[in-house]
Amino acid sequence: MSEQNPQVMLKTSMGDIKIELFKDKAPITVKNFLSYVKEGYYDGLIFHRVIKDFMVQGGGMDENLVTKKPKFAIKNEATNGLLNKRGTLAMARTAVVDSATCQFFINTVDNAFLDHKSKHQDHFGYCVFGQVLDGLDVVDQIRAVKTGNKNGHSDVPVEPVFITSARLIEEEA
Repeated sequence: MSEQNPQVMLKTSMGDIKIELFKDKAPITVKNFLSYVKEGYYDGLIFHRVIKDFMVQGGGMDENLVTKKPKFAIKNEATNGLLNKRGTLAMARTAVVDSATCQFFINTVDNAFLDHKSKHQDHFGYCVFGQVLDGLDVVDQIRAVKTGNKNGHSDVPVEPVFITSARLIEEEA
């Protein structure tokens, strides 16, 4: 088995996004994300929160904004030195530091304010665990969609942007 970073193909209704995962820098987060990928958890969910000059978030709700039941919360690995730069993948969470489960976001711009600054809850940051290798143009298409309010949620795409599938890209033998 090679020590190469795992890669995931995120197929969306707007195109494909190829992602590299940093298992050495964020082992808990990558293992968690891959567990959802391997069981097809993300298939049919949407990008439910899109803010053009911030990020696109998905992996937790269907097109009716019904939350899909996640597994347990994981430890926040934001202290790994990776930064929330354009094209990186990070875990979404609540105000609680170690509350990330299944939802993730792709930074559409450099978001230094999301980086780890201290152990204090308000400055702990959001764990970056991957980056877009191919398909940043697709992320840019998603970030440009018209959004509005729906079912008490803001920044929801008017036309749903689906994650049709998320699959581990197997290495060629």
